[in-house]
Amino acid sequence: MLKKRDLHDAPVLFELMSHPEVFPYVRHKASSSDEFYFLTKQTIEAEDRGELISRTILDEWAQPIGTINLFDVQDSKGFLATWIGKPYFGKGYNQMAKEAFFEELFFQLDIQAVFMKIRRSNIRSLKAALKIPYVSKANETYPEILTQVNHKEDVYDLYVITKEQYLFHYYGEQINEEMLEA
Repeated sequence: MLKKRDLHDAPVLFELMSHPEVFPYVRHKASSSDEFYFLTKQTIEAEDRGELISRTILDEWAQPIGTINLFDVQDSKGFLATWIGKPYFGKGYNQMAKEAFFEELFFQLDIQAVFMKIRRSNIRSLKAALKIPYVSKANETYPEILTQVNHKEDVYDLYVITKEQYLFHYYGEQINEEMLEA
């Protein structure tokens, strides 16, 4: 379902990212395959430096279909960005990728909170976020981060998934201090 980013997938991912229903919502846009290859190389290097976490989303035949990333990682928190190629819309890949990614983030990589800034006009992303049962709107609980993401203009709402919310959803009353610190 997920694998670390590698340069071999760049041509396929570039083709999928270029679709007009995908391209506007991709954080790191590329106008050519060569540029996308270069951005992928930079992404891999940034992950090596601990600045982000990036994975390629795979279909059931292990073919690349999109990416899922945690950008701007600081203080065990970061911003989620996901895109899936148009042929794979509505097939459940986004939800499955997020579940696998959150497992890795919270249990293996010690991430404490995942933020999502969602453009109010991006209905597809809003619907995807609201399908996550342990997400909460964070405009009021993280006002400093909301101000940061809307520094140019007020177009985003902020959502958050904390490790505690995630654990409570899956483990409920079985949560203990050891799980929260793991």
